[in-house]
Amino acid sequence: MTKRRVVVTGVGAVTPLATGAGQSWQALCQGKSGVARITKFDASNFRVQIAAEIKDFHPEDFMDKKKVRRTDPFIHYALAASRMALDDSGLAVNGTNASRVGVVVGSCAGGMTTYEKNLTALQEEGPASISPFFITGFLSNMAAAEISMVFGTKGPSKCVVTACATGSDAVGDAFRLIQYGESDAVIAGGSDAYILPVGIAGLDKIGAISRRNDEPEKASRPFDKNRDGFVLGEGAGVVILEEMESAIRRGANIYAEIIGYGSNIDALHVTAPDWENQARCIKLALNDAGIPPDEVDYVNAHGTSTPLNDSSETKAIKDTLGEHSRKVPVSSNKSMIGHLLGAAGIVEAIFTVLTIRNGIIPATINYDTPDPECDLDYVPNVARKAEVNTAISNSFGFGGFNATLVFRKFKD
Repeated sequence: MTKRRVVVTGVGAVTPLATGAGQSWQALCQGKSGVARITKFDASNFRVQIAAEIKDFHPEDFMDKKKVRRTDPFIHYALAASRMALDDSGLAVNGTNASRVGVVVGSCAGGMTTYEKNLTALQEEGPASISPFFITGFLSNMAAAEISMVFGTKGPSKCVVTACATGSDAVGDAFRLIQYGESDAVIAGGSDAYILPVGIAGLDKIGAISRRNDEPEKASRPFDKNRDGFVLGEGAGVVILEEMESAIRRGANIYAEIIGYGSNIDALHVTAPDWENQARCIKLALNDAGIPPDEVDYVNAHGTSTPLNDSSETKAIKDTLGEHSRKVPVSSNKSMIGHLLGAAGIVEAIFTVLTIRNGIIPATINYDTPDPECDLDYVPNVARKAEVNTAISNSFGFGGFNATLVFRKFKD
């Protein structure tokens, strides 16, 4: 069976930098940070008091007030990103094509805001206080369900949950659905809203997040010698993937082509990464794409700003690309947007596509002190103009889940 070609025709995002993929991209290229002191709750007695929160987002701009009241913020972000991506693509879902349009949207944490609110109500006021919309607001698959209901899609619908690899795996699964003819178009992405007391406290307890409270904008510093953990973020990203020929027929604006996807698991440790399996994942993606390592022009790194991940990912890139790794720019969007958990991979995939489209590689900001264990070109502090024809985007999650996507400049 000949695999069908798959292209990206629409992008939408809600990030700590802005609402909208274009606005977020512009801020990213300017080196702006979305990290600041937490405002969602009183964090004064927490060891970690910083995060990359969504700002100036109004869910009523994207859905009616009743749906806003009945759904969790992670669903708000997902619906907003989906609407922006569909508007951007110009794809119309109707009675003719609805059964051929799928949804693959995941979440790492699901509706934890809803869960926390209802748990507090239960403890303080008893079972009668639980909202009838608690369960449907909490379940991780409800973002995908709401998207299908709002936009009328009736094709395959899935919720991916693979920790920090969720967004990339969602794109990968959507890619396969179209490649093998199960769908002609898929709304693919991820969403999370986990800047909550339990989230901050839990991640701090395992030493995963930065305590650089006095300098929030400098806290996320991937590959820098003085990194001390990632910064928790929130948001959503969605892409519209389409079968190439049908996209061309309808005159779609094509951002890039997705040509490869690899996924695997370390089977080693719940939090510590394994560079050998990360390298194997990248190789799987390149083999799937049918390209040699020396065709990679840019690596959008997972780049969390944790001591273990950044050194591990560096080893994986060097092992996979060999001598070519010394010539390839590598940068981390998390230096500016923090770690968006289930949305990280998809938002970074969008930025990878825009890097190819615009010929600009976003910087890794806060890169001040080189680490001998991280010795590649991390595009320090200033965005760089460059011709990028082929790029990869890495995502590595707790539990050892690994995912890599390969994108290429579209050529008919």
